[in-house]
Amino acid sequence: MPICGAQLAQAGMGATDVIMTGRLSATDLAAVSVGSSLWMPLMLFMTGTLMGLTPIVAQLLGGGQTQRIRPNVHQALWVALVLGIIAALLLWTTVMPIFRLMGVPQGVATLSASYLAAVAFGMPGVAMFQALRAFSDGMNHTRPSLWISLIGLGVNIPSNFVLIYGGAGLTGLFGTWLPEPLQSLPALGALGCGIATALSMWVMSLTMLIYTQRSHAYDPVELWHSPTPPRRAMIAELLYVGLPIGVAIFVEVTLFTLIALFIASLGEITVAAHQVALNFTSILFMLPLSLGMALTVRVGNTLGAGRTQDARFVAWNGMAVCLLAALLNDLILWLASEPVVALYTHNIEVQQLAMSLIGLAMIYQISDSLQVNMAGALRGYKDTRIIMAITLISYWLVGLGGGHWLGMVGIPALFGPLGVHGYWIGLIAGLTLAALLLGIRLHRISKAVSDGRLATPHS
Repeated sequence: MPICGAQLAQAGMGATDVIMTGRLSATDLAAVSVGSSLWMPLMLFMTGTLMGLTPIVAQLLGGGQTQRIRPNVHQALWVALVLGIIAALLLWTTVMPIFRLMGVPQGVATLSASYLAAVAFGMPGVAMFQALRAFSDGMNHTRPSLWISLIGLGVNIPSNFVLIYGGAGLTGLFGTWLPEPLQSLPALGALGCGIATALSMWVMSLTMLIYTQRSHAYDPVELWHSPTPPRRAMIAELLYVGLPIGVAIFVEVTLFTLIALFIASLGEITVAAHQVALNFTSILFMLPLSLGMALTVRVGNTLGAGRTQDARFVAWNGMAVCLLAALLNDLILWLASEPVVALYTHNIEVQQLAMSLIGLAMIYQISDSLQVNMAGALRGYKDTRIIMAITLISYWLVGLGGGHWLGMVGIPALFGPLGVHGYWIGLIAGLTLAALLLGIRLHRISKAVSDGRLATPHS
């Protein structure tokens, strides 16, 4: 539950960005929506790669080898710093050519580029935070991530308000008694949203650093006792486990990214509706995603202690729990979609289109929950490369390829192009295939390890 709370707090930052820019203008909303579809995959690729640290730490902890944890964490921090700088450089240099290639309207592209230029400053910070979070989660200390993510949200909301709406927004909220310098603050719109996002990223990073330095919960590791220089073997192990995770998450997220870019040519109403529906369903997805992250830790701890049969039980017990989470999400979508969508936008056309997309999202809740939890359990076994292969096939070939065909071409003699609905039908097919293939893999790996036919993966 703390992992879920942390995920919800971080998703809440994205929801805040969409809601606040949506109330300013459809163009600012579209700019932030398209911009988010570029920086979020980069951030999640970094997060996924650094998540390779979690099963490493969990297995070392389960095996009582705490003295080996500190140097592994330091290698993750070196990797995080490099990844964060590369991500920032990509956001500064490559976005406009991508927008031109995808036919994004010029007004939206210009605003989105300024938004991304601001977000880029926060990428090294969020990478360092994710490395320390992966360490803390692997140590079974998941609550710090929750509280620090809430701090980030607490910084993000007021910063967004001041920077997006400027003095006019403050005056409308508090009245004309405010000092003249505050009343004359410029409304930066999408750019202000990017600045607030970068600020939140660095606040979370520095807070997590201070907490891990001062909390006694990490004393056995002596994390900040002395720095460890880069070590090729440890970095190689981290990348061996983590890079396929990062690629798998990147493939999954870029499925949504490319859909957002493809439909950008369909107009601002379609882009906004797609983003509203995706943002709302993504918030609900945090519960099964968090269960999957918890499974990685629990399976890793159990394997590290040499209890291979218990690890198999933990994995499949997680599948039962995630099915309940999927049914809960469907119930929430059924009961709360209309009032929630109204919070995002007052535009009736956007609301109606978003509601139809949410109806499709209800179909894939079970397969989506199963695939993310099966992937989480496999990561506990350090079996990450097969996840990468399955996601490539399921998401890009079936999900994106099939969705693009349905959206832009249709099926001759049966029906024409389905537009954005075709893309969402592709999502259903891709996620269902991923759940099936990952389920087969988890069954084989967990049974082989439990029966002693396959060696337990150790660091």
